[in-house]
Amino acid sequence: MDKERVILGIDPGTSVMGYGLVSSTGKQPQMITMGVLDLKKYTDHYLKLQKIFTRTLQLIDEYHPDELSIEAPFFGKNVQSMLKLGRAQGVAMSAALYRMIPIFEYAPRKIKIAITGNGNASKEQVAAILKGMFKIQEMPEMLDATDGLAAAVCHFYQNNALVGGNSVKSWKDFMSKNPERIK
Repeated sequence: MDKERVILGIDPGTSVMGYGLVSSTGKQPQMITMGVLDLKKYTDHYLKLQKIFTRTLQLIDEYHPDELSIEAPFFGKNVQSMLKLGRAQGVAMSAALYRMIPIFEYAPRKIKIAITGNGNASKEQVAAILKGMFKIQEMPEMLDATDGLAAAVCHFYQNNALVGGNSVKSWKDFMSKNPERIK
């Protein structure tokens, strides 16, 4: 029997940080939890960074993930926003490094492709796929939570493919080996 593996996924942000955790012992991830850290009430940027670090450490200490999957900042036009996002990502990564947890970064497009098959999918489309996949009864108010969960699921699929989990030869082969991902 395979060893259980826990993956913490984080969607970094300085207004809202989304997170999700999945576990697996085989071909299918199981959702543990998802949520958000709402930082909008804080005006001090450094206090926000401290809150991100502390919450990430709390998640690590509570769920003992084996790996951290985090959404990489994408290139935008607003340099200040990118710098702040990079800092948010950095402090979440620092918490993982502090607990010696390996870190894996994925571009937003790659995460969307892993979940929906479409790199231009909306937050709502990602959330809808995850809702069906994990049979989530009540969706979170802020979809940053499902974005964090998507980062964890993306890493699960990526890692399983790397260790020989689901090598496929064609779309037909993929569909026969992954019926749960087809709607």
